[in-house]
Amino acid sequence: MEKELNQRLDDVYEGVKEGQISRRDFVKYLTLSGVAIGLTGGPFGLMREALAAKSIRFDGWGGTVSEAFRKHAFEPFTKATGIKVIDGEFGNADSYLTRVKASYPPGGEYNLAHLSGVFDYKRYVDLGFDVVLDESKIPNLKNVMPAIMEPYRKITNGKLSAVPYDYGLTTIAYNSKHISDDKAKKLGAALLWDKDLKGKLGSWTDWRTNIWYAALKTGQNPNDIKDLKAVWNALKEQRSLIKKYWASGAEQMSLLANEEVYASIVWSGRVKTLQNQGHTHLKLLIPDGAFSWQECIFVMKGSDLEVASKLLNYMLEPECAFAVARGQSYPSSLDPTKVKTPDDVSSLPGFDKTGTLKGYLFADPGYWNSKQIDWAEKWDRIMAGK
Repeated sequence: MEKELNQRLDDVYEGVKEGQISRRDFVKYLTLSGVAIGLTGGPFGLMREALAAKSIRFDGWGGTVSEAFRKHAFEPFTKATGIKVIDGEFGNADSYLTRVKASYPPGGEYNLAHLSGVFDYKRYVDLGFDVVLDESKIPNLKNVMPAIMEPYRKITNGKLSAVPYDYGLTTIAYNSKHISDDKAKKLGAALLWDKDLKGKLGSWTDWRTNIWYAALKTGQNPNDIKDLKAVWNALKEQRSLIKKYWASGAEQMSLLANEEVYASIVWSGRVKTLQNQGHTHLKLLIPDGAFSWQECIFVMKGSDLEVASKLLNYMLEPECAFAVARGQSYPSSLDPTKVKTPDDVSSLPGFDKTGTLKGYLFADPGYWNSKQIDWAEKWDRIMAGK
């Protein structure tokens, strides 16, 4: 009943805009619908108030990333539509999934999530949390890179339960005041095992990322590790060199900015943000096989798909997408061959001017998801020094 009423409100509102329905008749319709009691203002104001009871939840990575979404997407969207975006945060994809599983019904209190990697998409789909988006209601999808959508479509039989929104690198940053460019380039991934930097190295708590770079350190393909013992030994060796395993983007930035660590696993956009803040001595090292990723906005089963589609389409408007890209320092998923990309966005780390993402090494979702239980448990023990 509610969806039918919302559709009628939209239809009547379109009639007002096109001059087919008078303002008087519009107010009369709202009154009869029981939604105009106590409301004042013209059709635009009335429609905003009529939709004001609606809201949708969006969970993201916190810090500068969530600030970018809040300032450049959610607040303008709410102002334009009256639909409130409830803004939640998380620092770890696994802990967030635990919260989603624990909600009732599973996923019920959650709506949209800024998930990292195609493997997260597959995890949520395998758990039955996915929906089928009506792409006709998200017309701005036509401007998204086909190459970034294809991995998701393969998982859900050509359909989408998420909109790819940005991409970047989980790679290495180093402080050029303490580490020369030549040394960083020569060592590559092995910089994270440099004994000269004992007590000045950092990494993330994430099991995938650490195993990925240990695979590079031992000369292996992260998506097809043959010598797992060498990987575990490398991580055990590295444990004594690490000052801190950071758990959030904000903590990562603090460690680097305050020079508590001189080199660390990082999210490329966070380092770009620090550089913009004046920390120009921080540089990115992108070794062969660096962990490339793409992030999507996943829509949970049980969400209001009408509202979700409106928000997603709004966020894919070039003006909004590029503003968010600037704010979080990650390139937009919009196809640069279809939409002119501003210079300050095309200069962001990892930007692909071809729109094909060729040469980017992404985690194989089937491979990594099949290893999660065993490898994550083993990694937790190593991180704890056991």
